[in-house]
Amino acid sequence: MRSVGAVLTVLVALVVIWYAAAVWMNSGWALGQAEKRGEVLSFSQLVVETMDQKRPRLPTPHQVFGELWDTTVEKKVTSKRSLVFHGWITLQSTLWGFALGVVVGILLAVAIVYSRVMELSVMPWAVISQTIPIVALAPMIIVLASSAGIEGRGVPKAIISAYLCFFPVLVGMVKGLRSPSRDQLDLMRTYGASGAEVFWKLRMPASVPYLFASLKIGIAAALVGTIVGELPTGAIRGLGARILIGDQFGNPIMIWSALFAAAILAGGLVILFGVIERLTLRRMGAAR
Repeated sequence: MRSVGAVLTVLVALVVIWYAAAVWMNSGWALGQAEKRGEVLSFSQLVVETMDQKRPRLPTPHQVFGELWDTTVEKKVTSKRSLVFHGWITLQSTLWGFALGVVVGILLAVAIVYSRVMELSVMPWAVISQTIPIVALAPMIIVLASSAGIEGRGVPKAIISAYLCFFPVLVGMVKGLRSPSRDQLDLMRTYGASGAEVFWKLRMPASVPYLFASLKIGIAAALVGTIVGELPTGAIRGLGARILIGDQFGNPIMIWSALFAAAILAGGLVILFGVIERLTLRRMGAAR
């Protein structure tokens, strides 16, 4: 109960701060309109004037959640104005990119653990790759994909998504595969275990908690990569497209609702992997 109370306290505090910031940021337009009408607004009138502006600098919480309700519950999921529709488009590319990133990350991790040459040659480049701003890299990937004859926007988005999510998986799996102690490895050799048996019966099971921690980071990163990949393409479908359209038409409420939809989607994916992690570790006999 204490944890629930703490979460609710923080949530209420954030909402209060959000409303206060909305009053502050939206007051300029309200005061300007009042001056044109020759009126002087009291503080209470100013607060009212900043709550429901059509194009506010900072939308209020009830405006954002009202837009979320309208574009998820009130609209059909097949409607081009439904965030469920756009979320599904983004989710597809996210999952493809995530799968690609996980496969690449795990394969590179195994190679690094078993090869000193791979560790010295691949690991530094993997670290350096993450210093390149994805906003600058995304248009390059899209252009290269187009030059290679890869049609459609789904594949470039998946590549960008994989680029962001492979690194957490790589680092986590390297740490996990190396987590068995020297005594455990020596014991396996004493039993005459082959290299494959050491890998599948010791290193891989030991790496599972590290893998799931990386997967939860990676799926969120993959979603960010997909949304970033939608922005420079002029896409008309996907959560990134909703953000782009909202920016083009000067509609902050649309932008914020799409951002919250992306956050809810990311949170749902992380929770899903958390549930899978608990079930997997329980089946493996780990105490959780």
